[in-house]
Amino acid sequence: MGYRALRVLNEDRVAPGRGYGSHPRRDLELVSYVIAGTLRHHDSLGSDALVEAGGIQRLSAGTGVLHGEANASDTVPLHVLHIWIAPARTRLRPHYAQRACPLSARRGAVTMLASGDGRDGSLKIHQDVALSSIVLKPRERASYSLGPERHAWAQVVNGRVALNGVALAAGDGAAVSDEVELELTSTSVSETLLFDLA
Repeated sequence: MGYRALRVLNEDRVAPGRGYGSHPRRDLELVSYVIAGTLRHHDSLGSDALVEAGGIQRLSAGTGVLHGEANASDTVPLHVLHIWIAPARTRLRPHYAQRACPLSARRGAVTMLASGDGRDGSLKIHQDVALSSIVLKPRERASYSLGPERHAWAQVVNGRVALNGVALAAGDGAAVSDEVELELTSTSVSETLLFDLA
């Protein structure tokens, strides 16, 4: 909690038919990444959406919004990451967006999911942040270059990896500073989310 603009990263498991009722938020970029199951989202902007596994949504709470989330299934558990990012500017107009990102299309690659400029079809976040997914098979490697004075947060979603030689497993997170190149080596089928932060 509280690394650079990354304010909160909660890994939640929601029982079938359960969820979080409507509650207010403001001046936050609220990102949900669905690991397994289906998330139902509703808000006071009129959004009523389903986000399937591998999908990502972003709610810019801005001047204020009511929203709620629930497990859309009565039988299948929901596994989701809830991410709060401090926006670069406050009092923005609230806005909702989502994107489907099937895992099968991301294997063996670094895939941009969200960014400050919406590049490569990613969701736009009102902050100088780039969020990527790295999906690897056993013994596969991926590298990521950090720009000058940039920082990173790595969150292992599934499997086991080594980040610049440091072993991490599902549920682990790692803050990174003073590194130019990040080398990720998978020791199993794995997925890691990487936040590139100012």
